[in-house]
Amino acid sequence: MDIDSVMTLAPVIPVLVVDDIAHARPLAEALVAGGLPVLEVTLRTPIALDVITEMAKVPGAIVGAGTVISAGDLSAALVAGARFIVSPGITAALGSMARTSGVPFLPGVASASDIIRAQEMGFNRLKLFPAVAAGGLPMLRALAAPFGHVRFCPTGGITLASAPEWLAEPSVACVGGSWIAARGETDWAAIEARARAAAALRG
Repeated sequence: MDIDSVMTLAPVIPVLVVDDIAHARPLAEALVAGGLPVLEVTLRTPIALDVITEMAKVPGAIVGAGTVISAGDLSAALVAGARFIVSPGITAALGSMARTSGVPFLPGVASASDIIRAQEMGFNRLKLFPAVAAGGLPMLRALAAPFGHVRFCPTGGITLASAPEWLAEPSVACVGGSWIAARGETDWAAIEARARAAAALRG
């Protein structure tokens, strides 16, 4: 699987923060049942790597690691079973590790210089982060103009209401969304319903 496949399986990649390992499998099952198979588990909790391992056991789930900020994070995520890697930024160490491992990698950018740096490392599928705080749709359009071959996954501040406008942009392959499953939420039916609504979004 390459990064284009990861970004085009569904219009929204749920961005997940999980504190209880018992929530991992039912959460993944609800999201997959709702039509969102690509799951980004952020490395923001002590059990995040265990959550990745558990979620990866769910049929149909394609589980990746987010908030990867070092080569060590990336290596640990791969051992845990992550099938793709998302970072809020891009460094030479991260880029090198991602290239060496061959894992689909979505590095974060927030400026033209970031995009050029990512391209120099061989990456043109990028996470625009934090999408709304960095300047929103006007910022995306301004950055997309000189980088026509780049495709983005804007993440940060996007909602169910605003997602269609982002997805309508030719440079946007998908968006990242934390609204689908709130941290600590265990209403699996409600999560599945939000996933279904998100899966139906098309630009």
